[in-house]
Amino acid sequence: MDVRTKPREIGRKSLDVEALKRSFVEWLVYSVGKDLRSATRRDWFATAALAVRDRVVDRWMDTTRAVYAQDAKRVYYLSMEFLVGRLLTNSLANLGIMDACRVAADGIGVRLDDVIEVEPDPALGNGGLGRLAACFLDSMATHHLPGFGYGIRYEYGLFEQRFEHGWQVEYPDNWLRFGNPWEFPRPEVLYPIQFYGRVEEVRDGSGRKSYRWADTEKVFAMAFDTPVVGFGGQTINTLRLWSARATSDFNFGHFNEGDYLKAVEQKVLSENLSRVLYPNDATEVGRELRFKQEYFFTSASIQDVLRRYGQYHSSFDQLPEKAAIQLNDTHPAIGIAELMRLLVDQHGLEWEHAWDITTRTFSYTNHTLLPEALEAWPVRLVERVLPRHMQIIYEVNARFLQRAKRSTGDLARIQRLSLIDEHGDRRVRMGNMAFLGSHKVNGVSALHTDLMKQTVFADLHQEFPDRIVNKTNGITPRRWLHQANPPLARLISSRIGQSWITDLELLADLKPKADDETFQEEFRRAKRQNKKRLAAYIARHVQVDVNVDSLFDVQVKRIHEYKRQLLNLLQTVALYNDIRDNPTKEWVPVTKIFAGKAAPSYQMAKLIIKLINDVATVINQDPVVRGALKVVMLPNYNVTQAEVIMPAADLSEQISTAGMEASGTGNMKLALNGALTIGTLDGANVEIREHVGADNIFIFGLTADEVRELRQGGAFHPREVIATNPRLKRALDMIASGVFSPDDPQRFRPIVESLYNTDHFLVTADFEEYCNTHAAAVELYRDRTGWTRRAILNTASVGWFSADRTVKEYASEIWGVTPVLPGSAEPAEAAPPLPDASREGGSRGDAPKDGGDLEAAE
Repeated sequence: MDVRTKPREIGRKSLDVEALKRSFVEWLVYSVGKDLRSATRRDWFATAALAVRDRVVDRWMDTTRAVYAQDAKRVYYLSMEFLVGRLLTNSLANLGIMDACRVAADGIGVRLDDVIEVEPDPALGNGGLGRLAACFLDSMATHHLPGFGYGIRYEYGLFEQRFEHGWQVEYPDNWLRFGNPWEFPRPEVLYPIQFYGRVEEVRDGSGRKSYRWADTEKVFAMAFDTPVVGFGGQTINTLRLWSARATSDFNFGHFNEGDYLKAVEQKVLSENLSRVLYPNDATEVGRELRFKQEYFFTSASIQDVLRRYGQYHSSFDQLPEKAAIQLNDTHPAIGIAELMRLLVDQHGLEWEHAWDITTRTFSYTNHTLLPEALEAWPVRLVERVLPRHMQIIYEVNARFLQRAKRSTGDLARIQRLSLIDEHGDRRVRMGNMAFLGSHKVNGVSALHTDLMKQTVFADLHQEFPDRIVNKTNGITPRRWLHQANPPLARLISSRIGQSWITDLELLADLKPKADDETFQEEFRRAKRQNKKRLAAYIARHVQVDVNVDSLFDVQVKRIHEYKRQLLNLLQTVALYNDIRDNPTKEWVPVTKIFAGKAAPSYQMAKLIIKLINDVATVINQDPVVRGALKVVMLPNYNVTQAEVIMPAADLSEQISTAGMEASGTGNMKLALNGALTIGTLDGANVEIREHVGADNIFIFGLTADEVRELRQGGAFHPREVIATNPRLKRALDMIASGVFSPDDPQRFRPIVESLYNTDHFLVTADFEEYCNTHAAAVELYRDRTGWTRRAILNTASVGWFSADRTVKEYASEIWGVTPVLPGSAEPAEAAPPLPDASREGGSRGDAPKDGGDLEAAE
């Protein structure tokens, strides 16, 4: 054994109970600095994390060495969000040592479940975008695909949501308060990020023109690495997050003059870049900060990619064969201009050569058809903050439009193709930029991809008919069934073995069990166990007692008008009225469960949250209802809370306005855990219906084509629809008159007036069919056998919606990467440095020595 490469091979790396127990005690004493009597639960969490991390590092380095040895192509996944969830349970499960760790903890008087509860959710994301990124990292590592995630190490993340008198109030989510035992700081991996300044045109001795970005303000991006453990623990990939560091921490002169705030002003301003996820962009200052955040992490990531590539290659010709950069939405789209800047300005490539390399390296995932979510930055902002990039964008645009004009004389079409929106306040269309600079552009469900071709990218699709492809989203079965739902996971494994954990389509072997009475009873027992856990969680967090035998009707997602929490709530009020009108009827008890955050500046969404909480207060306190209906709004929705909710759900609400949800992944998680979907034909609901069968899903409402026709035809008049539907009108009248807000009867007038006057998201149009479909679902719930059969078929039929399948499709059809199994091979010989590479390098502008980041698992 070579102790230089395997310093803790003996004892400390073993996965057996005794070795784990010994590691726990050693880490507690020698790293945490406590003994067994004085240790708190938080001490034990740090101890357990460090002991588990110990067992990851050698495998992490083996993975890195294998990738270098084969000079393998890597995926670089750039995302503003990585909603990874708690890492202790994930690491234990993927290493296969959950039971051994539990026994080892018990042996020293510690309850592992108590320790797990101490870990905070890393506040690195908001919703589906960030959770998808985390699922993809898990799947890449599980299936040995060389993958690297790049994002921002937010100090406070989005925000912690609390309810005060029913209103959402945002508090800092200080998840790093007690440190993060999973991350490895890399102070030697430090890149300069520039802003502002001016651009100088210079010429060399031969008269060749080039550009120099001068008089800039700089900040450093410092790397923090977190290992991503694949299932089985054989491949460990990396999530690299960037933290902003000031070029000068402290101005001693200002301090001596007594201006203490000025002394640290530069440090504070610089480090704001990695302070908060999605700063409020309702102000110009907030918009600028968000734009700078996007460039900050994108520039650092691309500099890192080029530095790593340059260690073993002497020209950039092979970059597209060695690096696949995936843009997760438009947030990192400025990376296209950044790579062009680095290749042309820093490394001297000709424009056409650099553009060819750039377009073959990048690919772009679109996540939305909502115009406001397809970022468009004011030209004046880009010119001021990134003047050289604006020049590059102009050049890219001019060359592209010159080509486009050769095929069309349609001025309106040329204007739509342009990277610059010339209407009003001129803006840079980042969606068009991402599309033009990528060799593949993918949607995230079949319907979404078709709509991309027909709507937001119709003109670009005509120019590049082979560029748009579909890659329907998926979820990791490790997190969302194996870890989140142990009762059901054990039941499944007892019947078909454990191979489903890495090949989810094997769940299809459960289909014959759907009519097996014994299996049905065990399936119900697992569901009830999960419902009891959720009921206890609800009682603990919002002090509402819910009936475990009621139908758990769940809508958990970001609060947004297009997701139509309002439609669900209006049906809830209508059902409340029905129960009050017929109190002696034998009602199927229903528990409505909501959770989700509203963006701080999104006032209508925050008002919807207040309405949900006010409706819940009235219904839950009404003695006439007598438990037939309960309404719960859980605060601070995150991955950990979702892991409690998803396994307990009976009915999954996926009721967005058709044509507006790109895919959804909550729909997949809930169906996998045996919930029946009630939803529109939107996003991946279309494909879920195809897989589970029309009899095992509750579909209602307008289709995407019907929505488009209704909006364009001008024939939709919500006031007339409301007038013809007494149940809907009664519900709206109650909300408008203050039945749910007696302290302020006018509080919800904006919601009611919006529905009466415009109803852009067609809540009133779909209300009646939604109510009828919901009633059919509730009626089916009376039939225990019929409901359980359909629930089993949902679990058995959604194996295709695995992130493993999605990532493999990306790998073969977009990225061109193949699996690399860790081995003992030494890394390839380093190449001579690339021309001028040190000008954009690592530690304070200088590239690390060859192989330097290999020894630190990069």
